[in-house]
Amino acid sequence: MAPLPEDFFFLSVAELSKKIQAKQISPVTLAEGTLERLERIGPTLGAVVTVTRDLALREARAAEAEIAAGKWRGPLHGIPYGVKDLLATKGIPTTWGAEPYRNQVFDEDATVVKRLREAGAVLVGKLAMVELAGGFGYNNADASFTGPGRTPWNTDYWSGGSSSGPGAATAAGLVAFSIGSETSGSIITPAAFSGVTGFRPTYGRVSRHGAMALCWTLDKLGPICRTAEDCGLVMAVIAGKDPFDSTSVTRPYRADAESAKSKRFRVGVIKGTTEKVQPEVRKNFEESLKVLRTFCDVVPDVEFPEFPYGAAVGTIVSAEGASAFRDLIEGGRAKELKVPNDRWGGYAASMTLAVDYIQAMRLRAPMKRALDGLYAKFDALVSPSRASVAYPIGPDFDKVYPGISGGPSVIGAGNLAGQPALSVLNGFGENGLPTAFQFTGRAFSDETLVALGTAWQARTEWHRKRPPTG
Repeated sequence: MAPLPEDFFFLSVAELSKKIQAKQISPVTLAEGTLERLERIGPTLGAVVTVTRDLALREARAAEAEIAAGKWRGPLHGIPYGVKDLLATKGIPTTWGAEPYRNQVFDEDATVVKRLREAGAVLVGKLAMVELAGGFGYNNADASFTGPGRTPWNTDYWSGGSSSGPGAATAAGLVAFSIGSETSGSIITPAAFSGVTGFRPTYGRVSRHGAMALCWTLDKLGPICRTAEDCGLVMAVIAGKDPFDSTSVTRPYRADAESAKSKRFRVGVIKGTTEKVQPEVRKNFEESLKVLRTFCDVVPDVEFPEFPYGAAVGTIVSAEGASAFRDLIEGGRAKELKVPNDRWGGYAASMTLAVDYIQAMRLRAPMKRALDGLYAKFDALVSPSRASVAYPIGPDFDKVYPGISGGPSVIGAGNLAGQPALSVLNGFGENGLPTAFQFTGRAFSDETLVALGTAWQARTEWHRKRPPTG
């Protein structure tokens, strides 16, 4: 069969699924083309650790045979995807993006990988990430043994972290979707910097069994896709209770698409959220609000509860991260990490005082109450996903875009409270780089956020934009 045209690699999961079900695309041909792109383009973006060619072709052939026999597993059947390289894959290296774990191999798959396989999805690659998911305080894009992740819109700029590979690979059409993780911004940031749709689920909605633990009380797994609709399709497969993860909850993901189409949503705009952002970020956000007003009641200047979100996140990540990687720190192998900050950051984290950790954890209860009380009044709040476009590769992060902060710490607050968020592309700014805004919601409002994103993307074309890398 002839190779697929490049356009096919930028179709949404929903579009690909229809073509596969109608037998207009062969899962094997799609997998072969995806593998070729991963091998050819992936290294130029610093997006790939391991291409799982043999496994992918086995899974694609199995999918093709099942579909031909009339056994249709659902919308992910035959769809190629990649996972951030902190998810265990049986017999395949799982490196955590870090030199000390470069040859680490597990003898079982993470629950998310198992669920995607059961849905018929085809695993084509382990995708790059910031070493140890950034837990030791990295301050530079070159924070992985695979090198810096590069956004395909302009490869002199970062794809975002710590899910750098999933963001870049999805944006560049190297996978149809990917799985990332977020502790404090690691799905929202690469989705914004790479110009794709990223979904951070409610804490506990997706099992973390088989995933690297950085911060047990904050870590979450979620999809990075082209569209909000795709995020919902993936969530329907990966969400739900897992006996191997005691923090997982019995809340299957069930979207009511028909109800969402007719609903008029109530959305609040967080006050001060555009005070210290780049001009293009502000302009594109304001244009996005105009679209939202066509199907939402938009309430301006919503006061956001004031708490030390950033300090609390920093303390919790330091304490729990130092515990998670205690053997690495005390064994002296932190010196093998790529970034100087990471080589000593673990030692500093291990000095976090117990009283500071306990105080940060105690603060989460009033934070959650305040945030839940606010979000109960809305279907979602909106704000720019990031205050700037992607950072240039080379300088330390604290030396670029001075004066940019982005107002209230929405990402930190949402992660502390375990709330969901959805980031969507909404334009371009400096150096031709993407800008984005995010919907954030009350805990377990995941389906509502996806419905909002789907409604917004039905009225815009940003999600159909393609980067020049190809």
